[in-house]
Amino acid sequence: MPTYEFRCRACGTTFDVNRPMSAAADPAQCPSGHDDTVKLLTMAGLAGRAGAPTPPAGGGCCGGGCCG
Repeated sequence: MPTYEFRCRACGTTFDVNRPMSAAADPAQCPSGHDDTVKLLTMAGLAGRAGAPTPPAGGGCCGGGCCG
């Protein structure tokens, strides 16, 4: 289940919420009980898979110049 990061506008607390993607846009209540929160854009979801292999530099067909 994805984790979404929120920040409370009332007290400034940043907190995480685990929820299904179908509920990503739903509001979240601050742990202190405030309702004025905003979902933050985090780089974790934009960076791709953690631990994904990095392709080798050079070599390979089109990276090594063997394609005509």
